[in-house]
Amino acid sequence: MASGDIVLGTNQYGKAECRLVRVDRDRPEHRITDLNVTAQLRGDFTACHVDGDNSRVVATDSQKNTVYAFARQHGVRTPEHFLMTLGAHFLDTYPWVEGGRWEAETYAWGRIEVDGAPHDHSFVRTGTEVRTCVVQKDGPATWVVSGLRDCVVLKSTGSEFHGFPRDRWTTLAETDDRIMATSVTAWWRYAPTGQDELEALDFDALFADVRATLLEAFADLHSLALQQTLFEMGRRVLERHGVVAELKLSCPNKHHFLVDLEPFGLDNPGEVFLAADRPYGLIQATITREGQPEVPQAWASVPGFA
Repeated sequence: MASGDIVLGTNQYGKAECRLVRVDRDRPEHRITDLNVTAQLRGDFTACHVDGDNSRVVATDSQKNTVYAFARQHGVRTPEHFLMTLGAHFLDTYPWVEGGRWEAETYAWGRIEVDGAPHDHSFVRTGTEVRTCVVQKDGPATWVVSGLRDCVVLKSTGSEFHGFPRDRWTTLAETDDRIMATSVTAWWRYAPTGQDELEALDFDALFADVRATLLEAFADLHSLALQQTLFEMGRRVLERHGVVAELKLSCPNKHHFLVDLEPFGLDNPGEVFLAADRPYGLIQATITREGQPEVPQAWASVPGFA
């Protein structure tokens, strides 16, 4: 092949956003798992792209059907376990499939209370926060990256911002007391890369504790900058969980500006604010352990992070 010839580069394909609701009925109190699943395969698909030869193309409709069939056959223990099961199936079944990417968003439902008690089969969607997970496979290696997004948090004091450079373009006033609010997007990579080691992890318990640790750090750190808060959130997670190799955070500032009520003869001692949605500062960071090797395969097609 001569230099300059046009060739196929990196590619993947699959079925995106398979909306899946699984109802577990093995006890009087039903359990709902609400997922949005995307499956994508990687491997030797050159003949399809170049020649239109579909002999190695696992139809996206077949991938979608597998998602639903496996939800029935295997259940959905956790999103992470479900995605690993899907990935192993495609690599074991089709020799030319060398790897892939399986993603799930999980939507939370809470039980409706009736006469002060949780109802056994009636639910209400809770908030906008979404639990996330991406499983990527490349031959025998498996990477699991879990996370959350749209986790909106606010502290009404305990945050400062001052000491930054000033020039002719600087109008922002320094402050030693401000509202700090953000919408947290977090991803954390689990250290094991073997399917059996990963299968043994209690992903639900780990997710709950990582989330609680992130929120606790946001709440109780007296912050001098959102950057400092991000690092503290990640540091606490890594100190608490050796099984977490690294953590990435993306946090847009949700600015709250004190409203000038003086024209109306009113003071405003930090009580009335304008919540502005844009433009906003966007703070992103990766928190890891010194000497930890980078693993770009785990983060492939997980966009928007430093």
